[in-house]
Amino acid sequence: MSSLLNHIQRGPSVRTAARSLRALARLLAYPDAALRAHLGELLDALRTEQRLNDARLAGLSRLVSQLEGADGYEVESDYVELFDRGRATSLHLFEHVHGDSRERGQAMVDLVQTYEQAGLHLQPDNGGELPDYLPLVMEFASTLDASAAQGFTGEFAHILNALYAALLKRRSLYAHIPAAVLELMGHAIEATEVPEDEALDDAWAEPAAFDGCSTKGQQRADQPQPIHIVRTPRTSAPASQRGA
Repeated sequence: MSSLLNHIQRGPSVRTAARSLRALARLLAYPDAALRAHLGELLDALRTEQRLNDARLAGLSRLVSQLEGADGYEVESDYVELFDRGRATSLHLFEHVHGDSRERGQAMVDLVQTYEQAGLHLQPDNGGELPDYLPLVMEFASTLDASAAQGFTGEFAHILNALYAALLKRRSLYAHIPAAVLELMGHAIEATEVPEDEALDDAWAEPAAFDGCSTKGQQRADQPQPIHIVRTPRTSAPASQRGA
């Protein structure tokens, strides 16, 4: 997403589906009691702006009904299980691209600069979410004009497609949200292969000490340093000592 700055255009222009983008961003956020109390209003906002087709609105309506009808604790627990237990459904964009590598940190810096170039500054009390948190990114897109919003979201349309496919695989109604964003922004919904998630125990395991791998305990990460255990052959005793 290094070219995001190229898509930020300042000056007067018509916003693109701003209310719908913001409503979708809220629907994708953590469904605590405060959010659940306003689900109907979010759905009304989507219907009022009339930017989504009937089939997509029907899917989002089923999602809202599901969230409203279930026990609050169950709704929150299911959300955590869905979005916080695997990389394929992560709501942090750069986790899909960079994982936990160093490149992710620089990408965060670039994204913050993108926000600031557009005149928006993240507050320290923004809930502790990282700049690449998808609902936050969607809200930012809602502040841009039509062409800028399309270009900006186009930079991560492949991630939205991957998230959509992963949520479909899990038979989750949340799949309608990334699909709706793609449709609002004029991006195609494309079939994407969903990789199997790495088990949490493996993903978060501490590297074993002295594991003999260039990324686990080596002196230099860029230089392999294999350990060779060599058996020293026994030497024969001098003839004068044999049989002693």
